[in-house]
Amino acid sequence: MADTISIVDNRTGKKYELPIQDGTIRAMDLRQIKEKPDDFGLMTYDPAFMNTANCRSAITYIDGDKGILLYRGYPIEQLAEDSNFLETAYLILFGELPTAAQQQNWNREITLHTMLHENIKKLMEGFQYDAHPMAIFLSIVGAMSGFYPDAKDIFNKESRLKQTHRAIAKVPSIAAWAFRHSIGRPYVYPDNDLSFTGNFLNMLFKMTELKYQPNAVLERALDVLFILHADHEQNCSTTTMRTIGSAHADPYSSIAGAAGALYGPLHGGANEAVLRMLHEIGSVSKVPEFIKKVKSGEAGNRLMGFGHRVYKSYDPRAKVIKRIADIVFTVTGKNPLLEIALELERIALQDDYFVSRKLYPNVDFYSGLIYQAMGFPVEMFPVLFAIPRTAGWIAQWEEMLLDPEQKIARPRQIYTGPVQRDYVPREKRA
Repeated sequence: MADTISIVDNRTGKKYELPIQDGTIRAMDLRQIKEKPDDFGLMTYDPAFMNTANCRSAITYIDGDKGILLYRGYPIEQLAEDSNFLETAYLILFGELPTAAQQQNWNREITLHTMLHENIKKLMEGFQYDAHPMAIFLSIVGAMSGFYPDAKDIFNKESRLKQTHRAIAKVPSIAAWAFRHSIGRPYVYPDNDLSFTGNFLNMLFKMTELKYQPNAVLERALDVLFILHADHEQNCSTTTMRTIGSAHADPYSSIAGAAGALYGPLHGGANEAVLRMLHEIGSVSKVPEFIKKVKSGEAGNRLMGFGHRVYKSYDPRAKVIKRIADIVFTVTGKNPLLEIALELERIALQDDYFVSRKLYPNVDFYSGLIYQAMGFPVEMFPVLFAIPRTAGWIAQWEEMLLDPEQKIARPRQIYTGPVQRDYVPREKRA
């Protein structure tokens, strides 16, 4: 017997049998459940999509209870240990790890597209010197649809591949120029002799030297951070990417919208909130007092960087990132906030209050400390998030585009406004 669920409508006494597939029922199957023949039919009400699957996806798998994260079936720990960002991006986009020849061709295509159009300088210069780098980033990415009108040919496979090369190659360049603009330094052009992350560090930090040589430890650390952030299932920005893309917008417009979602402090700005919290605590000796305030629910005292909508055990990315932090600090020196963070984690992981609520460190708890130690201002944190996530966004966008079940996104609502009423002339209104 096929998996089904029986529903009895107590309003009418009618019984309905709905098929269960992949642990879900189809929301449209509920529409047959009506009190009267001319009713609209039953809907589900799910604020923030807490329990609604809006797509089928073969890209990223998360088991939040067991702390598992897989890209195309590969554990994130293995990719962080053995892969590099461009190889992981290829895996996410095309479904399999590349052969040596495929990797070489992929690297070459990305490297050849890192240069930005000279007119982008004019767009950059239109921003105030103190404009937020993320505001500049998402504006320039959106403007790329004007530089590359062929991007609108979204059902042309070759065109989509070209935009994929362009987007992944150019987002680090845009990010670096946004950073240089914010600190008043001249823009640095790409160096094709360097790796993906090595060139990014070059475009960020090169001064007067003829040839910038990135520190190998920091270059690798940034590569691992990019792997950890490359995709994360149907999060806020990915859902935005799919929603805009469902209207058949070009990929740059969709990425700009996704970056706008990432700009929000509840999404891409979470690691900045961790740093702010650690600064406010101030010293290791004040950690117990802060923990006490958090547990009492005192206003303004939240434990940032702990807990996750999906993960109900230790975030697997946080385990990797904690090891990376140790390596980075051997080069940069310890971030003075690290001791506070370690003590906060130690106490929280032993406290029943946090353990019973399944509040474990997430990826944001240590990433901000690393970025700050590497010389990035907090304003750059969401931009650093957007660079690797571009690969995941494009993979999700293309998957949505080629899914025959997908249509333009258009959720329903429960109307709570006035019933129909007649217009009242202005002179007769009370």
